[in-house]
Amino acid sequence: MNSAPDPRIAIVGAGLGGLTCARVLQQHGRSVTVFERDASAGARPQGGTLDLHADTGQAALRAAGLLGRFQALARPEADEWHVRDFASAALLAHQGPPDAGGRPEIDRGQLRGLLLDSLTGGTVRWDRAVTAAAPLPDGTCRLLFGDGTAEDFDVVVGADGAWSRVRRALSHATPRYTGVTFVETGFDDCDTRHPDLARLVGSGSMLAKGVGRSLVAQRNSNGHIRAYIAFRAPEDWHVAAGIDLGDERAVLTWLLRMFDGWDESLRYLLRNSDHAFINRSLFVLPVPHTWQHVPGVTLLGDAAHLMPPVGLGANLAMLDGSDLAHALVTESSVDDAVRVYESIMLPRSIEAATGSAQGLDHLVPAATS
Repeated sequence: MNSAPDPRIAIVGAGLGGLTCARVLQQHGRSVTVFERDASAGARPQGGTLDLHADTGQAALRAAGLLGRFQALARPEADEWHVRDFASAALLAHQGPPDAGGRPEIDRGQLRGLLLDSLTGGTVRWDRAVTAAAPLPDGTCRLLFGDGTAEDFDVVVGADGAWSRVRRALSHATPRYTGVTFVETGFDDCDTRHPDLARLVGSGSMLAKGVGRSLVAQRNSNGHIRAYIAFRAPEDWHVAAGIDLGDERAVLTWLLRMFDGWDESLRYLLRNSDHAFINRSLFVLPVPHTWQHVPGVTLLGDAAHLMPPVGLGANLAMLDGSDLAHALVTESSVDDAVRVYESIMLPRSIEAATGSAQGLDHLVPAATS
């Protein structure tokens, strides 16, 4: 067991990876504090549906003692894809849910809620924005907060996402734009209000793609379908087009031109959504993203290996959290634990980031010369 009876452990960020780490630590009787800049759990939407893989996300939930509760919420029938021709909407390929196992889907908000509910009361300190992490000469780390206060810990875990403040203590890397943007929207009560779209999507997800652009629609719980209009363009595409992103009609007109020639049943995703368009430029960290070990601080999830959203990021973040917690419980010192964790996580993340980049190219094909 760790030589320190109860090391001071801080996790920055109450996302899936950070919460998994906290849960596994508490399963083993360790104290941990999670700092989150959001004012509450419901301060902002948590995003769409996730498929949890057996060897990553599900393995992490098993280590956290939450796999059974996850299975009660999950939608195994949603592990299904319909690939459709962009010009006719004809079905080109169908991958149905497997008879057993597979990658059951769950709404990100439901999964986060499951993790939050599993923690000891007061574990998460809401409305505590971290501005920096400063490693100290004695191998500990000081967290600096937006209100001007500071606290010292034996280890600080940066689980604070793409624009991590903790990352600066380890790496000068900054996320770069991939060249791909998603414009997100959504549809409510689909089986009743949007039955034709519901049939196109089925129980899981639908993909239609052309050169440099794709449409993706995913079933969420409670009859909701979330849609992503994906395209290759400069990050400031709307500026070049003279479009105010708050002008829904102007955005729609531009998108309809981009998807000219596509089947009208697919263009329904553009014309008839129940929610506003949300512009989401996709960023990634360099591959490989590594750092020299620094005592008292480490990273997990997007803070460590930001990659395109093609199904691996959340799963890896949760596995990172589980692996780090396990090392902190079993290794002889905090520093040994972090070294062991990084020796596993960094090579794994390089492989996953490479695969995710290829996945994005498959999802939104670039023009060939």
